[in-house]
Amino acid sequence: QVQLEESGGGLVQAGGSLRLSCAASGIISGINLIMGWYRQAPGKQRELVAQLTSGGSTGYADSVKGRFTISRDNAKNTLYLQMNSLKSEDTAVYFCNVRAFKFPSMDYWGKGTLVTVSS
Repeated sequence: QVQLEESGGGLVQAGGSLRLSCAASGIISGINLIMGWYRQAPGKQRELVAQLTSGGSTGYADSVKGRFTISRDNAKNTLYLQMNSLKSEDTAVYFCNVRAFKFPSMDYWGKGTLVTVSS
């Protein structure tokens, strides 16, 4: 069974930095995967923040370009989101997601980690 566990959230002042981690277990190698970080703020829809494919391609929401960086450590089976120059509007629950291109049943989510940016 695939399981994802986020960590690294917490309270930080505006302008500060935070690094989120997503530890994965049960992931099968040899298939094309899309890994991503999503966030959901109070009263808003869940949105894609950053995306990384197994081939190394990345994508970012316009609101975080230049401030956030998605990466992974294959040896540790861990996905990261480095967040710099944090703003109050970045406050949200952040979720890790891993899915396969070809298999709809392979779509996994973590429980989320709360990031609160104070003014």
